Amino acid sequence: MDKKEIAKYLDDTLLKADATPEQIVKICEEAKTYGCASVCVNSGYVPLVSKELAGSEVKTCCVIGFPLGACTSEAKAAETTDSIEKGANEVDMVINVGRAKAGEWDYVKSDIQAVVKAAAGKALVKVIIETCLLTDEEKVKACQAAKEAGADFVKTSTGFSTGGAKVEDIRLMRETVGPDMGVKASGGVRDFEKAQAMIEAGATRIGTSSAAGIVE
Repeated sequence: MDKKEIAKYLDDTLLKADATPEQIVKICEEAKTYGCASVCVNSGYVPLVSKELAGSEVKTCCVIGFPLGACTSEAKAAETTDSIEKGANEVDMVINVGRAKAGEWDYVKSDIQAVVKAAAGKALVKVIIETCLLTDEEKVKACQAAKEAGADFVKTSTGFSTGGAKVEDIRLMRETVGPDMGVKASGGVRDFEKAQAMIEAGATRIGTSSAAGIVE
């Protein structure tokens, strides 16, 4: 795979609290230049990103219930609806990690379903399971919950917790969800070699704040 080809796997991402409108516009330009899959931002920047990406093939992506996933299902659904109305084509929601740790898998699944229902037919749903906080058994159960809830993707990490994407987690997630569901690696993927390793392990999308570094 050459470096131009890898761009279509990338969600060019800027989620920092101090991200300015000027910086957001800059990554939109970058994503259009390289041909990235999407630009991923906090939901407050969806109108700006949607406007900047208009007429291009790059999708507008935002995070939901980010970064903790600890808000109510109703709040996640409302944020999803609002974001889609303002131009989001993809939403990356965080599961309720505490409920997962408690083994409350019906809650985790219904929480995901609330977002899937709000996005139905209008936006892709990616489910962030925050792998660094879960055991392998919990990772499998979280992926199964996302699949049963009708999500389009499972995703490793927010990039705001204790760790990011690992090749072995991508492999485990791909084995769990099978060949047809998306798997997104995010958190700490900053160079071409690491991105390629994630794709070889089964990732179909990569979230990164280092798109330029990977492609160049």
